[in-house]
Order: sequence, then C-alpha cells, then structure tokens
Amino acid sequence: MAVSATPPVLSPTSTPGGASSLFRPDSLYSSPAESPRLTSSMINSFITGTGGGGSTNGNGPGGVHNNECKMVEVHGVKVASFTVDGQELICLPQVFDLFLKHLVGGLHTVYTKLKRLDICPVVCTVEQVRILRGLGAIQPGVNRCKLITRKDFEALYNDCTNARQVLYHIYISHLHSAVESDVLFKFIQR
Repeated sequence: MAVSATPPVLSPTSTPGGASSLFRPDSLYSSPAESPRLTSSMINSFITGTGGGGSTNGNGPGGVHNNECKMVEVHGVKVASFTVDGQELICLPQVFDLFLKHLVGGLHTVYTKLKRLDICPVVCTVEQVRILRGLGAIQPGVNRCKLITRKDFEALYNDCTNARQVLYHIYISHLHSAVESDVLFKFIQR
C-alpha cells in the first residue's frame, strides 16, 4: 500500500470557512474594542440553563432542579450556590480560595477539618461542575467539586480563624518566655 509523503494542501480556490479550510479567515470579534469575556446576559442564560447546551432537569430525586445556580453574598463577596433539597449549598473550592487559603496549609487541611467538625460536603454532579467552571468559580481543569451549607462554612471559617489565633498566641507566649529566660540568664551572669 502506497502512502503519499506530501501533506495535503488547500487549494486557493477553496471557499473561506468551508469544510476544507483549516483556519477561520474572519476574526471572531468585529472590532478590537469588543471584549472576549462573557456578558451578564450570557452568564444569566448559562446559569438558568437556557444557553450553553445545559439542561435544568436536575439529577436529584423527583425531578428537583439541582442545576439552577445563583450568586449569593458571603462575607461581602459573591459566591456560586445551588439549592439542593431546599438547602442552599455554596462551592467549597471557591470559598476556600476566597477566604481560607491564607489561613490553612491547603485544601487537604480543610478536608481534615471537615471530618473533625463532622461536616459532610455534597459531591457536585457533572452538570453542576460544568456550570461552576463556566462561571469561573472553579479552575477550568477541575472535574470534581463539593458543596457545603452556609452554616457549615461559618463553622469551618470560625475553626480556621480560631486555630490561627491559638497558634499565634502559642507563638507569642513562647517568644515571651524565651525573652524572659534570656533576660533572666543575663541577670544571673552579672
């Protein structure tokens, strides 16, 4: 069987944008001032499921619409949330990134704290993950996500901030005792 060693070449008579062209001949935007970002109407249609190919037939029991996302305010910042079985659940990786990242070592630490606090996050459905990625609540490559209630987030947040304060006070007390022992040592040497 003979195979041609030369790559296929588009003919100059092929129509732009046709099935045989490799690249789009026209620009995606009509002017350079036009932003490639999503507009609020595009985001709203994506959230409600009327655009982006998403459906609003939630994966929950009894046809509950679990894929309806809304932005809620937590500590003065808008956060993505879903209503599942009548409970408002917020995106755990998003609130970690916004509020907890500078308080704890990492997301693994947060999951350890969740276990200790007896908080069970809800695993997102595939459609919910797609919606969260589309909104920018989670990174584009993420394919799993968990949701927690606002009450559980407040308990987690308080635990993280209190743990930080306890560590700070322990550090300060050790610092003071070290300084006091150094002063006492110098006084005894006189």
